[in-house]
Amino acid sequence: MSERPFDAAAFQARTGVSRETLETFELWRARLEERNALTNLVGRSTLGDFWFRHALDSWQLVDHAPGAKRWLDLGAGAGFPGIAIALTLADRGVEGALVTLVESIGKKADFLSEVVSETKAPAIVKGVRAEHLDTGVRQDVVTARAMTELDRLLDYANPYVDNGAIALFPKGARHPDELTRARKSWTFEVETLPSLTHDEAAILKIERLARAR
Repeated sequence: MSERPFDAAAFQARTGVSRETLETFELWRARLEERNALTNLVGRSTLGDFWFRHALDSWQLVDHAPGAKRWLDLGAGAGFPGIAIALTLADRGVEGALVTLVESIGKKADFLSEVVSETKAPAIVKGVRAEHLDTGVRQDVVTARAMTELDRLLDYANPYVDNGAIALFPKGARHPDELTRARKSWTFEVETLPSLTHDEAAILKIERLARAR
């Protein structure tokens, strides 16, 4: 007997989101499947595993920043993890929640804007490169998924962490190597948190970030 796939029902059972919130996740998934048939937003082979590989993998970040309201998602792409975070914050009734989705590629930014509008997610889209953001806007959390190596991510995150934010970066099996390389240019405190979706992956929670002398 084959193992039951991780579908929408399994996602709801694991996360506890409401039926209404599950519907917004499903709307996002459906729009992504439609758009991805025309233009490549994510690897097409991964769409069949949306609920585990994308939705759950993104959702898990919220529990690592309890009380956080303002999130900055760099290189937001098709909305992982930013859209999932925004929908989850809305589901939990977090007042003042706002996720800023930063995506410089026009077709992806347009897609994000449409999903935010349709799902009424507490999010805004910035169609600019990360280095062109107004770093004076205070954030509680900076995140990015599959955007670039840790060393460069820290360069983008530094102004926000310096202003009180934490950084939460999902990383794959090579995260120890990325940490080693990043420490050549940076000093920081890091907590390596286990991932719900891959035994060798991790979520790097980074604070007290500064350039190495």
